[in-house]
Amino acid sequence: MIKLKELLFTAFYSGYFPKAPGTAGTLVGMIIYFLEYYLFGNNIFYSNLIIVIFMIYPSIKLGDVAEEFYGKKDPQEVVLDEVMGYWITMLFIPFHWELAVIGFVLFRIFDIIKPYPIDKLEKLTGGLGIMIDDYIAGVYANIVLWIVYYFTVIKFSIF
Repeated sequence: MIKLKELLFTAFYSGYFPKAPGTAGTLVGMIIYFLEYYLFGNNIFYSNLIIVIFMIYPSIKLGDVAEEFYGKKDPQEVVLDEVMGYWITMLFIPFHWELAVIGFVLFRIFDIIKPYPIDKLEKLTGGLGIMIDDYIAGVYANIVLWIVYYFTVIKFSIF
């Protein structure tokens, strides 16, 4: 059972990438997001929302397990938080591959610079401390992505 949990909290072992495991985890989130689109088409709006809602609590619990597994606070191998943060970034955004890439970049920027209150929230312990900063970074990135979408809506008028 722990191997399955490890598979999940490392986002299919992408957390073991020697360089930039957080970016690797975010890439896994983006790949799953693209697969979601190809499976559900324009219903990705709903499928992404459902996945985020149903994964918020289990991802926190997996974060708890991960801290016990590695024996340290917020291990870098745990990148499920980046996957979740990316999916939150893409909530309610109409699908377009360029927006998905911009969302990836925006999320990584917010995750790295950690503006207030993200810098304070990551100090929480356990799975909540692992996940909450990326959830909020995803919200910030989502807001900026909406602004990008709004000002470029003509370019993305295929929706």
